[in-house]
Order: sequence, then structure tokens, then C-alpha cells
Amino acid sequence: MSALDAVRVAPATNPIGQSVRDSMVVAKRNLIRMSRIPEMIIYGLIQPIMFVVLFTYVFGGSMQIGASTSAVDYKNFLMAGIFAQTVTFATASSGAGIADDMHKGLIDRFRSLPMARGAVLTGRTFADLVQTALTLVVLAVVALLVGWRVGSDGNTNAGRVLGAFGLLLLLGYAFTWIGALIGMSVSTPEAATSSGLIWLFPVTFISNAFVDTSHMTPWLRHVADWNPFSATVQACRELFANPGVSPSEAWPMQHPVWASLIYSVLIIAIFRTWAVRKYRSATA
Repeated sequence: MSALDAVRVAPATNPIGQSVRDSMVVAKRNLIRMSRIPEMIIYGLIQPIMFVVLFTYVFGGSMQIGASTSAVDYKNFLMAGIFAQTVTFATASSGAGIADDMHKGLIDRFRSLPMARGAVLTGRTFADLVQTALTLVVLAVVALLVGWRVGSDGNTNAGRVLGAFGLLLLLGYAFTWIGALIGMSVSTPEAATSSGLIWLFPVTFISNAFVDTSHMTPWLRHVADWNPFSATVQACRELFANPGVSPSEAWPMQHPVWASLIYSVLIIAIFRTWAVRKYRSATA
């Protein structure tokens, strides 16, 4: 809590500058808290690693990607979906953390400080983004150990690979704002965790993350092709030069990088505005 006392008592002449500084103070507070509870990071790593191992060795070789049932092809096809699932599932923990702060009355402490209203949520989501980035690094190492390779379906380079991870982090940050809104809307951390996972499962599974959508019924494939989650997965496969789904006429599948950027920015703009408004009304 000592980091919070660093917020200036006098209002800043530049509201944007003060908002940035206040957000960084709150983010630092949350990062310090995470470092003191290593179990949060450890358990956050176990689930995605389990998904990598289980999907690779249980489903590999039995899934058809295009005309191929090769376990190697499915392994390279799978990893972009696992990466995207990992960054979006962080939404549940973010919502639970905010709900916990609300439940314990910590928000009252924030209210007593002369800080920007949106800084509490912005700082929290930024701290969660840092944790997600660390998780992605570890997950990428595990993926390499089980045989995932970039450039398996063509040529790529370091810039394209970093761009793919950038899109993943942007999607994760966007979905974290949905989690923030959920955390502000429920009364307990348990409710935030449950409600945060309920909508994530259909979003991640009605997509191109784990299967070729050409094997879906037409209406379901249409939903999957226009799913923001699918756009990021397809964009990452292109940038990683990994096998992708069968060609689709849907615009997000034809221009996945642009679609991923547009979807993520729109989600941030909509849900950040909504969550900050909810925070202001809850603390008014």
C-alpha cells in the first residue's frame, strides 16, 4: 500500500499525465502484490501447459487440418489457438481480482486519494498484461519443447513472430477490460470467476483455435469466422507461417491481421469506457 502514497496530493495540471502516473502507481502496487504471491503465477502457468500437452498428444494425429491428419501439422496448427486461449482466460482472474478489491473495501482507500478515476482499473489491467506476457514467454518455451516450430508452412522472420505475440497481448488486454467490467458488476470474487469463464468457453471453442472450421455446419462456421478470437488466431498462424484453416470468404479470415487489430481496439474502447463509468457510479 505504500506505493499508493506516492500519488501527488495536488492535482496535476495535465489530466492525461496525471492519469498515466496514477495508473502506473496502481500497476506497480498490483505487480508487487503478484510477486509476493508466487502461487498466482505458478497456477496461472499450469493450466495452459496442460492444454498444450493434452491437445498435442491426445488429439494430435486424430484431427484433420485441410487434407492432413499429421500430428506434426496439428501441433503447429494448434499453438496459435493455445496462445490466444491463454491470454483470454486471464480475463477471469482479472475480474476476480477487481471484485476482491471491491469486496474488501480497498476501493474506499483509492477513493480517499486525489487520483484519476480510471487509473484504478487501468493500472490493474496493465499489471495483468505484464503477467500475461510472462505466461506467454513460458508457454512459448514449452511449445518449442513439444515440437512447435514457426515457419512450418512457409517463411517468416523475427519481426513477424514478435508482431504475432503483440496481437496476442493486445487481444488479452482487450478481453481484460471485459473482465474488469464483470468484476465491477458482481458482489464476490467467486461470482466474478464463474461468470468470467461462462462466456469464455463458447468464444474460444466456437472458433478456429482447435479445429478446421470447414468441418463445422455452415451457420456455425459463419459465427466462428467472424469471432474476434478467430481473427487473432488466424493472424498469428499467418505471421508464424503455421498451417491455417481451409480458405473462407469471410472478411476477417481474408484480412486477419487488420481484423484482429480492429476488433481489439474496438473492444478496448467500448469496455474500458463502460467499466470506468461503472467504477465511477459505484464509488460516487
